[in-house]
Amino acid sequence: MRLKSFETIFDSAIERNGGLDKLEKLLPQARTVDELKNLSTEYCLSNMTRRIFQAGLNRKIIDNKWPAFETVFHQFDINAVRIMDDETLERMMDDKRIVRHWRKIQSVRHNAQSIFEINEEQGSFVKYIAEWPAENIVELWELLKKRFKQLGGASGPYFLRRIRKDTFLLTPDVVRALFRWGAIDEEPKNKKQRSYVQACMNEWHAEVNKPYCQISMILARSLD
Repeated sequence: MRLKSFETIFDSAIERNGGLDKLEKLLPQARTVDELKNLSTEYCLSNMTRRIFQAGLNRKIIDNKWPAFETVFHQFDINAVRIMDDETLERMMDDKRIVRHWRKIQSVRHNAQSIFEINEEQGSFVKYIAEWPAENIVELWELLKKRFKQLGGASGPYFLRRIRKDTFLLTPDVVRALFRWGAIDEEPKNKKQRSYVQACMNEWHAEVNKPYCQISMILARSLD
C-alpha cells in the first residue's frame, strides 16, 4: 500500500477531534536543543526511574509514592546513587514507602553509573541526548536499551517523551494508524522494522515540518 500524504492524515485527525483548535491542544510540545541542554542529570535520572517504575504498574501508585523515591535515592544525585552498596538497595525491599521491585530498584544504580560513564565519554549525557538527531531517534532507542537497564521496549521512548526530547512513540494507536495509512504491513518489533518506520516518519516530517512527537500524536488521533 502506498504511503498516504500527511495532509490526508492531518485532515482525518482534525475531523475526528472536533476541529483544528481542539486537535492542536492535544499535541505534545518538544523542548529545543538548548532547552534540553539546560536539564540536569538528576532530572533525567528521576524521569528515567519514574518511567521504569510506571511500566506495568498503576501510575497513580507511583505518583503518590514519588516523594519517597526522591528521598531514598538522594534526589537522584548521580554520584550518590551510583555508589550505593548492595546492602542499601536490599534494605529498600523492606521500605513500604516505595514500590519494592528488586530489578527496578537495582536498575537505578546501574543507570546512574551509565549516565556517569556517558558524561565521561561524551562530555555530557544531557548534551549527548539533546543533540541526537530526531531523524534517527530509533538509534537512540537502541542505545538506551543497550546501555541502561529496564529501558527496552517502550520505556526508552517514553523516557525521552517525559523529558520532552522530540521522539515519536509506537503506541497501539500509532501502530494501528501506520497500518491504515500505508506505512507498514507488519508490527514494528525489531530494529529493521523500526528503522523503516523512522523513514516513513522522516518523509512525513519533510512534508509538514512538524515535530515527530506531534506527528505520532496526529497519527494516533487520525482513526476512530
